[in-house]
Amino acid sequence: MYPVLFRIGSFEVTSFGVMVALAALVGLWLFRRELRRSGLPPDASDAGMIGVIGGLVGAKLLWTLEHAGEAPLTELLFARGGLSWYGGLIGGVGAGLAYIIVRGWPIVSILAAATPALAFGHLIGRIGCCLVGDDYGRPTDLPWGVAFPKGLPPTTVSVHPTQLYEAIGLGVLGWLLLQWRRNGISDAIVLGRYLLAAGTLRFVIEFIRVNERIAFGLSVAHFVSIAVAAVGAGMLVTNRPVHRPT
Repeated sequence: MYPVLFRIGSFEVTSFGVMVALAALVGLWLFRRELRRSGLPPDASDAGMIGVIGGLVGAKLLWTLEHAGEAPLTELLFARGGLSWYGGLIGGVGAGLAYIIVRGWPIVSILAAATPALAFGHLIGRIGCCLVGDDYGRPTDLPWGVAFPKGLPPTTVSVHPTQLYEAIGLGVLGWLLLQWRRNGISDAIVLGRYLLAAGTLRFVIEFIRVNERIAFGLSVAHFVSIAVAAVGAGMLVTNRPVHRPT
């Protein structure tokens, strides 16, 4: 793991920060490309930039709330890692959605165009989590277990690299999203599949992560995963093709 890439005086440039910046750049590039391909307003890419800012704020705030009591709030807020993907999703989509509504653009079409960017941006962010030693899983004897002696928190015991498990799943999902969009799958179905798949992936991986359980043996991320997957399933059910008898 490489939590700090280099220093400029007392200022640390962390691997996590670099990967988050890279995720934002790649995500915005993919979003603009999908907007052009779909004939959607190119100015809608501004919603992506607003979403990046809202996502970073939401991700840090939810992570801080999830870990409140483990350290002073100011220490959590300015930790070198520590971003909640669901906080980022809620903050980012919420901020971007508000801008889309204000501009009067087609909501589902633009959100569907953003799904590959969300998947691949999330993938890059998860690699950043691995580099900084954040969001790892439970101890394991498997040969690919990883120790994070400078992690958040540190561990010298081999643990599941759940960041990489999720990154692999997101890579597959991102590729599928691009294929579905190019094959003419409707925007509502693409968006529904993304929400269902992303929610299910995180729900499953959460069982081997070390997040605190709050009820019924489940964590906050478990419950948010259920909500996200349920929204996706609802979109798939309500937008499924109706076959009428001839």
